[in-house]
Amino acid sequence: MKSKTKAVIIKVCISGLFLMHETPSIALIRDFRQPVYINSEKQMVNLQNNTATASGNVHVTQGTIKILATKVIMMRPNGDNKKMIVDAYGNLTTFYQMQDNHASVQGSAKKIHYELENNKIELIGNACLRQLHSRIQCDHLVYLMKEQKIQAISNHDHRITTILMPSELKNNYKPYIPLKSKNY
Repeated sequence: MKSKTKAVIIKVCISGLFLMHETPSIALIRDFRQPVYINSEKQMVNLQNNTATASGNVHVTQGTIKILATKVIMMRPNGDNKKMIVDAYGNLTTFYQMQDNHASVQGSAKKIHYELENNKIELIGNACLRQLHSRIQCDHLVYLMKEQKIQAISNHDHRITTILMPSELKNNYKPYIPLKSKNY
């Protein structure tokens, strides 16, 4: 009973993360039609296995989608570019994408798994996804970019943290700054 209630609360919080804006938050559809560019200090390509490994300050871009990592392994199952899989590794890998409403989605984790065919990003290990002043933190996060759906997963009794900023506060948001006390 308790776990069912928790699951419902988590689903409601996650659903609210992208429903907080008056304008729908939809990924730039043209991103998924763009080529994938890889820029790094070192690259090794295995044509027979349809894999490539990039290391050293790796930048992967596809339209407004950007992934930054220490090491990236790209695979093309059966040589099909549409089915490319990108696995990014590092102490902190980052993900960025601009939305149609000009708000960006930013994420970070120890590993990022990107499936081009499914337009899916997984943030694994100390995962965090942010949009404007709202964010969700957990162990493992699955983000379906076209559908704007998020699944947050917690491992080993870790908690999931979601911070949602109400839409009516978005234009008037001012961070709390404590007043300095005066000694009389």
